[in-house]
Amino acid sequence: MRAETQTNVEAIEKSLNLLAQRMDRETAPYRLEEFNARVEDPTLWDDPTAAQKLMRDRQLLVDAMSNYDSIAQELADNIELIEMGESEDDAEIIKEAEDALKALRERAAQKELEALLDGEADGNDTFLEINAGAGGTESCDWANMLARMYVRWAEKKGYKVELQSEQSGDEAGIKSATYKISGHNAYGWLKSESGVHRLVRISPFDSAAKRHTSFTSVKVYPVVDDNIEIEVNPSDIRLDTYRSSGAGGQHVNTTDSAVRITHFPTGIVVTSSEKSQHQNRDIAMKALKSRLYQMELDKRSALVNEAHENAGDAGWGNQIRSYVLQPYQMVKDLRTGFETSDTKGVLDGDLDGFMGATLALNMSGKGREAAHAD
Repeated sequence: MRAETQTNVEAIEKSLNLLAQRMDRETAPYRLEEFNARVEDPTLWDDPTAAQKLMRDRQLLVDAMSNYDSIAQELADNIELIEMGESEDDAEIIKEAEDALKALRERAAQKELEALLDGEADGNDTFLEINAGAGGTESCDWANMLARMYVRWAEKKGYKVELQSEQSGDEAGIKSATYKISGHNAYGWLKSESGVHRLVRISPFDSAAKRHTSFTSVKVYPVVDDNIEIEVNPSDIRLDTYRSSGAGGQHVNTTDSAVRITHFPTGIVVTSSEKSQHQNRDIAMKALKSRLYQMELDKRSALVNEAHENAGDAGWGNQIRSYVLQPYQMVKDLRTGFETSDTKGVLDGDLDGFMGATLALNMSGKGREAAHAD
């Protein structure tokens, strides 16, 4: 077996080991039997919330077992094909099996990352908030570039993207924007993107063509499920209405339809500027509950994120990732060390490598490659 093929086989085996650990493969069949027995209980749907959770947990286990078994079987089949091809000196069979193993390695790595998304709210939809920081027009343009990057990423995932609110920059770009991104594991994937993102480039707004550094902060909050109770005391909030400046026609632009909710105990401010004031109130309240829930998740896990608790400055000392376009091309995550020179691909939404490295780091306290080496 060629060295490259052996490397692919070893990588797939490592992915299988992680998948087995995450689902506790030894006990998985017994847990599935227990799930099946509970599903047959005629009183199951007396409590719809508990029943839905049970059905969701059962399906996750079924999917995990199926993924593991199919990858393991495909690995064994192709190894057997290579051995047969080598014994019969059939180069065509060998190449076909080697190509299949290469593709399988990518699929196994993807399933490995998805297996890390098992946090309490990882499967939820998410709110993504972008705020321009230090740098004026430069940062507003950078914020707009980041918004485009995340929209591209979400579209590639097949997620639904809804713009909740947006404030344009004075000269270019945006000062802030909030999106709701809907799809399985949307929050689980995006949660690692919270923090300050730093851009270094030759400014298109500087006639002297000097290099500029810009900062923009990104905050990610899970959309709270209906079955998660988050109480908000009416006396703790102030609700303001104001004129929407978004697109949508003359009526929208001249009606006090936009809504802003201020939560006094935490200082959180959320806005929504859809056409309907009633709809805006509902959207803003859900966004507020999501942010309060995110704070609670941070406290429970003892990973208190200062960007969520106190807005924090989008500037030096707080950045999680650096995007350098001049004098060289490099995007580097400062938490994991993961980097790439494909800046165009990243800005077009190729972010899975960065997200995966952070997920692995959060699980093991080390980078993905180091975790595999254990």
